[in-house]
Amino acid sequence: MECVLTIVCPDKPGIVYAVSSFLVQHSGNILASQQFDDRPERRFFMRVQFETLDPDVTLDELRHGFSWVAESFHMSWRLVAETSRVRTLIMVSKLGHCLNDLLFRWHSGALPIDVAGIVSNHPDATDFAARYDIPYHHVPVTPETKADAEALLLQLVRDLDIELVVLARYMQILSDDLCKQLEGRAINIHHSFLPSFKGAKPYHQAHERGVKLVGATAHYITPELDEGPVIEQDVIRVDHNLGPEQFVAAGRDVECLVLARAVKWHAEHRVLLNGNRTVVFR
Repeated sequence: MECVLTIVCPDKPGIVYAVSSFLVQHSGNILASQQFDDRPERRFFMRVQFETLDPDVTLDELRHGFSWVAESFHMSWRLVAETSRVRTLIMVSKLGHCLNDLLFRWHSGALPIDVAGIVSNHPDATDFAARYDIPYHHVPVTPETKADAEALLLQLVRDLDIELVVLARYMQILSDDLCKQLEGRAINIHHSFLPSFKGAKPYHQAHERGVKLVGATAHYITPELDEGPVIEQDVIRVDHNLGPEQFVAAGRDVECLVLARAVKWHAEHRVLLNGNRTVVFR
């Protein structure tokens, strides 16, 4: 059995030794190990991928055994089977490029997630859901129905045992309360390399300003709009030969790549929150 252990805790001597000793005692063989010391904040981050050579050891036994180590170092930690798949709910509005890309990667085995459903405030993506035989939840949103729509979303998250919510160009601003309830488990793709052009038609603004780079940012959602901890960013070079619509097309390509990387790294337990930032073990 292969497992992934992630750790966040106050930095102090002996952490790596304690983890290694635990693995030796439980017939664990380390396959990959990454760590980071945030020295100004004195916080320690670690991701260990290992295999157990004892065929009789169970995941529950490993978790129980490690709980004693975690308690002594005041760790926030997670121990999962490497083969586990993160149950995911994808949210989308009318633009389907990111949704289509995620579903293709998931269906081809490139994303270690289990897509349990699609939620949209429009019916436009119904064909995507039908193509992959995924339940589609059309939840219209108006100022009058926003609270009820968010309550329904949270009910879906609970009923479907959702671990990750992906906003794949879902063009609605979530309430502060919903953002807090989904903290650390909801990823948004922003159609700019933050900081960005504000307001409507950002690519048209970029074209008018003659920018040379078009980018995208994947981040965890927070009540502060588009200011959550950044997971991944990328850019593509553009120039004066391209018109606004070509800017849009280039930007959508980057959005798909950036969002897919962020979802993959989150599902592989490579992203650890560090206040307003992230530690990403790629």
